[in-house]
Amino acid sequence: MEKISDELPNLKRLVQMLAAQFGHDSEIVLHDLSKDYSHTIVAIENNWITGRNVGDGGTNLGLEVLRNPPNTNGDLYNYFNKTPEGRMLRSSTFYFRNNAGKVIGSLCINTDITSMMEVQDRLQKMTMILPNQEVDEVFANKVEDLFDYFIKESLARIGKDVSDMTMEDKLEAVRFLDSKGFFLITHSSDEACKFLGISKFTLYKYLGIARGKNVDLAGKTAPEEEIKE
Repeated sequence: MEKISDELPNLKRLVQMLAAQFGHDSEIVLHDLSKDYSHTIVAIENNWITGRNVGDGGTNLGLEVLRNPPNTNGDLYNYFNKTPEGRMLRSSTFYFRNNAGKVIGSLCINTDITSMMEVQDRLQKMTMILPNQEVDEVFANKVEDLFDYFIKESLARIGKDVSDMTMEDKLEAVRFLDSKGFFLITHSSDEACKFLGISKFTLYKYLGIARGKNVDLAGKTAPEEEIKE
């Protein structure tokens, strides 16, 4: 193709097809760059996006390509710009060349993404996670799931298997479980005793120490606060 006018009927059909494919929010523009630059548009669909018409001129990007033709094809894909009214566009430009490699025209797609960016902004504000705002919340279907969660957390905190825990380690595990509200759950004492391999008598001693009571590890003072049996 030596001139855009050589294939203008077919190229106009291409413009119409692309407009139908991409829809109302995509402007399709065909430029004949052999014409005076103030009148390069020879076909346009969905022109509400930029308000241009057949007979109007090209943009600064087209001028740059004409003034400084790139060594390669010079096509531009998925770049972003803005209309004077503030609409955000995602654009691509394809340049036609003749047999000598000279740029003779261009086909441009300008998709209005303003509403999508507004939705994206709202979604980001709704889902944005800031530092120190992430909370490990367990949505348990049954209380056993909570027991399992707390026990795994205590194991991770101590860093040992129960069989390797010292008395001090088990005391720390009870302190951790108590700080998380574990003992507010019914039958929690049974679960704790089973987990740590201790008696309820020992559990009560550990809880007393954990809660700041004056309890000797060899003593028999139960904590004042109730735990769920």
